[in-house]
Amino acid sequence: MSPPKERRRDVDAAIFVDEVGIAYGVYEPFRLRSAYQPIFAPRDGQLAAVAVEGLIEPHRAGRACAPRTFFDGVPTPDRLYVETMCRMLHLRNFGNIGVDGLDLFFNYNPLVNDHPGRALAEIRLMTRHLADFDLHPGMLVCEVTEQAADDALLSRLVREMRRDGIRIAIDDFGTGHSTEERVGLLRPDIVKIDGAWFAEFCRHAAAERFFRPLVSSLHDRGAKVLVEGIEQPGHLRVALEGGVDLLQGFLLARPALAGTFFDEEPLSVDALLGRDSKVVPLHQRR
Repeated sequence: MSPPKERRRDVDAAIFVDEVGIAYGVYEPFRLRSAYQPIFAPRDGQLAAVAVEGLIEPHRAGRACAPRTFFDGVPTPDRLYVETMCRMLHLRNFGNIGVDGLDLFFNYNPLVNDHPGRALAEIRLMTRHLADFDLHPGMLVCEVTEQAADDALLSRLVREMRRDGIRIAIDDFGTGHSTEERVGLLRPDIVKIDGAWFAEFCRHAAAERFFRPLVSSLHDRGAKVLVEGIEQPGHLRVALEGGVDLLQGFLLARPALAGTFFDEEPLSVDALLGRDSKVVPLHQRR
């Protein structure tokens, strides 16, 4: 693997800007584009966009391909390079959303870089670039994915980001290594409930009764709770009645490529719940 400085130069050299000012990355035959999916907070019967998650949409020969297929095909020695490129694209393109006051969530895979010095250098590189894009650390939320990782290294990386002012989220809670033990280890600001796990959970008749204590226990640990993968009105109902702080999913908004018009209008909870004829709007419940 090339030393860190060479990899960083490669990242800069592989990022270009199109005719409308949107940055994109080039890796092998792929063109990598930033997409952003809104994250909402419930407020007075509405859902207001308060953040976006940066995602990558890979294109090959002008056609979009599945992100999982792309990332699974990246050779191990190039994974840090590609992740760094993706993160830089999200930072560069975030201002094109054109909406003030939003936070930016980005993913961090702890297995991509298990060398302490190199991992810390990548984090410091990112924070040094923020001012170039009119960003500050308080706008960023790092989502630590559910991958296995050395606990001591992961704790050190989280301390470094938190010292810089970046907030920490545990992604995919309920699956893999995103457990209560990791919550205790990292003391995250936000816990993201895995969408597939939550959808299965919502199939149980007592879902609402059992979900609220889980949310309360995470609140007691000082974490906000975000449910991702909200795809059906029933999912939204269970999440809201569980007292979650943040929501994300296709029912609310799909990811949109950087440069796409961002709709700032709040969403009506009753209108979303009313899409399912079996769901009674909240204001009619007793």
